[in-house]
Amino acid sequence: MLPAATPRLRFRPMTSGDLDDMARLLGDPRVMEFYPAPKTRDEAARWIAWNEENYAADGFGLWIIETREGVFVGDCGLTWQDVNGEPKLEVGYHVRTELQGRGLATEAAAACRDLAREHGIADELVAIIHPDNTASERVARKIGMTRLDDDRGGGGIAVRTVLGLRLDRASTGPVAGSDSTP
Repeated sequence: MLPAATPRLRFRPMTSGDLDDMARLLGDPRVMEFYPAPKTRDEAARWIAWNEENYAADGFGLWIIETREGVFVGDCGLTWQDVNGEPKLEVGYHVRTELQGRGLATEAAAACRDLAREHGIADELVAIIHPDNTASERVARKIGMTRLDDDRGGGGIAVRTVLGLRLDRASTGPVAGSDSTP
């Protein structure tokens, strides 16, 4: 299962052959600014292994995103995450620093949202974001998400902002009870 290609991007499974690109991406202090720390090469290898495990268990995970010409852009996809003690389907994305600000994360995240909706993977989709990461929040809002809640105690960050949207085919609006203020 892969998201459909977009006008500028295509998706493929992450493999151990992507270690150099993923180590550069996840080791970049600017890409990882809102994580506790950039990842080491060994941590990037574990990231790849985790995604391969997700593909086997769930049929999805974070995929490599690249241009239609095959240039590495980053990763984007769907993973199960704990939000205040409940499993939630999250769309996550990382784009190389020099390619940020061009709408690529939004394009990739929208394709993942559409895949989750088409396959009925979950009733809602969330994005779990560091409260200071306004660029990531803009991506989530552009694909139709609104603020739902705060998550306390995940990912090494005391409080994370949770945005979300309904995935059922009849509704494309925000999750009931959410703050729809931009």
